[in-house]
Amino acid sequence: MKTPYKNIYAVLKTNRFIVIAVLAFSFLSSGIAVWSVFSINNKALNNAFAVNTDGSVIPLKWVAQKENLKVEALAHLDLFHSYFYNIDASNYEKNLEKALWLGNSSVDNLYRQKKADGVYNRLLQYSLVQKVINIESQLDLQSNPYTFQSRTIFEINRGTVVDRYEMISTGNLIVVDRNFPKNTHGLLITNYFEKSLKKLTNEN
Repeated sequence: MKTPYKNIYAVLKTNRFIVIAVLAFSFLSSGIAVWSVFSINNKALNNAFAVNTDGSVIPLKWVAQKENLKVEALAHLDLFHSYFYNIDASNYEKNLEKALWLGNSSVDNLYRQKKADGVYNRLLQYSLVQKVINIESQLDLQSNPYTFQSRTIFEINRGTVVDRYEMISTGNLIVVDRNFPKNTHGLLITNYFEKSLKKLTNEN
């Protein structure tokens, strides 16, 4: 009995299917390989490393985050000290309300103490103008909560007399949810304390 031969066209059709399948698989594998290399390269670029001052290695992404935090923290402190100390009879209520959004109960307690001491009554009674001249802040962003010390120079205009003062204040900063426009930087001042206040003379 003779062995039946398969139809030549069926054999060719099967071979063509196998060749097409192998080529498709090869292209798919090559595409996945190229995508993987591209993805790994992007991750490497986004997670480049830098050497810290103590010799430790840190991702540059962290460095960028720290730089952004420093900028926002300094802006937050500038804004707070401007609102809290740059006041006169016409704007003190509005400015103090804005300042209270930037700090916690420690700021509110200081405000209430100043109010009880008659600071704002004297502002109204004698039409005093308290103007902030300069604000310089130092930050420690190594641990949370972040500590700061600010040096604020301001003048009190009493009409015929203008006195200049230097105030050193300290406190902490914590990260909170942003609240536009009341707290755009998403930071809150805690443990706020007026460390020292001195009158400046021409010699200073």
